[in-house]
Amino acid sequence: MDRDWKYLVIWEFHVRRGMEAAFEKSYGPEGNWAQLFRGSDGFVATELNRDVKEAGRYLTLDFWTSKEAYDDFRARHAARYKEIDAECEAMTEKEVEIGKFARVTK
Repeated sequence: MDRDWKYLVIWEFHVRRGMEAAFEKSYGPEGNWAQLFRGSDGFVATELNRDVKEAGRYLTLDFWTSKEAYDDFRARHAARYKEIDAECEAMTEKEVEIGKFARVTK
C-alpha cells in the first residue's frame, strides 16, 4: 500500500447468484466505492476478497489513515454513499459490517 494505514473497516457480503461479476466490478479496487473513497483525504486502499470455500461470500477491507479521516469522509459524502449503497443493494442477499479496527503495529 502507498501509505501507512491506521484504521480498517471490514464488510461481509453474500452476493446473489449470477451477480458476482457486477458485484466484483462495483466493489473492486476500481469500482464505484473505491472511486468515491479516493476523493477523500485519508483514504489508503480498498481490497475485495472472495471466499474460496463458500460461493458468493466476499469481504471488503477499506484502509484509512485514521478514524477521523473515515468519519469525515462519511459526513462529507453521506448522500453519495447512500446512493451507491442503494444501487448495489440488488446484488446482495446480505451485508454485515464485521467491524472497525485500529491498527496495533506497523
